[in-house]
Amino acid sequence: MPPHQPFDATRRAFVAAASAWTALTALKPRPARAQAPARGMSIGIIGSGRIGGTIGGLWVKSGHPVLFSSRHPEELKDLVAGLGPLAKAGTVEQAIAFGEALFIAVPYGALPQIGKDYGSTLNRKVMLDACNAVASRDGSVADEVEQEGIGVVSQKYLSDARLVRAFNTMSYTIFAREANRPDPKLAIPIAGDDADALKVASQLVRDAGFDPVVVGKLADAKRFQRGGPGYGQSVSAAELKQKLSLAP
Repeated sequence: MPPHQPFDATRRAFVAAASAWTALTALKPRPARAQAPARGMSIGIIGSGRIGGTIGGLWVKSGHPVLFSSRHPEELKDLVAGLGPLAKAGTVEQAIAFGEALFIAVPYGALPQIGKDYGSTLNRKVMLDACNAVASRDGSVADEVEQEGIGVVSQKYLSDARLVRAFNTMSYTIFAREANRPDPKLAIPIAGDDADALKVASQLVRDAGFDPVVVGKLADAKRFQRGGPGYGQSVSAAELKQKLSLAP
């Protein structure tokens, strides 16, 4: 990735990834899930910090092969070693090539450059987008999000992916702590324009140990972007649907 791009996996990304792994290993051991897939879906992670490391780790634990990416893949060695043989580290290019599905969790200001550098290689793959726009960090693209809605803006810059907004509403510590909790599971709002992509994303949310709630199209993702009524809601699916006035 070019050095001028706002997203780079430096030492801070390594520390974040290690923090995510620490949070995961702090979980109490849980029995193997009976519904774990016989052959998992390969997933490429773009942005292996706290959110990417945590959610990717949960997918590994459910049986999915995951490639965590970084400009410096060697800095992810502790993360992947702790997760076992289904976890690998590589470059962004390798993660995109590896994944049947993709997960992106980077500073939002990086999306225009990522789309420019890698957009043509996305090949209509399902991509779960957990990026949040923060005005003080992300500049003018955060203004676009306020005006147009985050789902629409993400799809504009990642136009070759079948995008689904997911895993953007809470901190990695909550995801690590609440994954696979007894029913009712923690609700994860999702939104996307492609029906098949929504089905894939819904299953991946379940495989990570949560309950997906389809809020609507990408234009509806503004309802759970930062500042929206669905943001920061650590609730069950029934409670989230009530808060967002969705059908039960």
